[in-house]
Amino acid sequence: MAGRFPDWLVPMAATLTQERFAGPEWIFERKFDGIRLLAYKRGSDVRLFSRNRLPLTLPRIAAAIAALPSDELILDGELAANAYHVFDILWYDGRAVTMLPLVDRLELLRRLPIRPPLQRVEALEEDAPWERARTEGWEGVIGKRRDSPYEHRRSKHWLKMKCETTGEFFVGGFTDPQGARVGLGALLVGFPAESGLLFAGKVGTGFDTSLLTALRKQLDALETDASPFTSAKGLPRVRTHWVRPEVRVKVAFIEWTVHRKLRHSRLLDVIS
Repeated sequence: MAGRFPDWLVPMAATLTQERFAGPEWIFERKFDGIRLLAYKRGSDVRLFSRNRLPLTLPRIAAAIAALPSDELILDGELAANAYHVFDILWYDGRAVTMLPLVDRLELLRRLPIRPPLQRVEALEEDAPWERARTEGWEGVIGKRRDSPYEHRRSKHWLKMKCETTGEFFVGGFTDPQGARVGLGALLVGFPAESGLLFAGKVGTGFDTSLLTALRKQLDALETDASPFTSAKGLPRVRTHWVRPEVRVKVAFIEWTVHRKLRHSRLLDVIS
């Protein structure tokens, strides 16, 4: 769509997911740990902005973009490791291309002679790219639907899968299921310390129906009146059941919060 060159376009944002999947309708890219960078080029004039529209002064990056053989461009990418990693194009030679499918926008991007300090973000070919991310110490990967337009909001057409760490925890309680869920809502887990069992947070994903049912039966046999947690900041008090901490589980999570709680946790296995 042709039109007046815009002063600003809201950048698309990815939605965090704990799921791990792949398929022919998805393209996966490395998630860089840097600064989101939007580049606006009109002739030799190049303006650089953060995702919050803060102007950035980066002479080497600006000069490389100014040298690209296109009069008008808007590029989206990430500034990391002294390079501008370009992963999308929003405007190309006098027209908005945001409504084109991602694969078509990437084809336009391939026409540009991207050279250092600019880097084109390439698609990952692995069947489980999040495993490569973990092995190579990346922040994670981004999954993008091949047919998706560029949306000026947070979208589920882009999904970010951050690298996870794992740990083993003891179950000290659980919450009742809500809605159509069966068995239990979430496990309340903790880890042992000198002062006793410290509450580490809730684990509410990673279950199927049979596991939910089996775990509820196992935990019902361990139910007790008193909480086993000696430090329990953030512990739910409604529709909660306490159990003797005899069941051990393996949990994946993104990171520890400042309050020493699991962030974005999911169940991997019941160990005992």
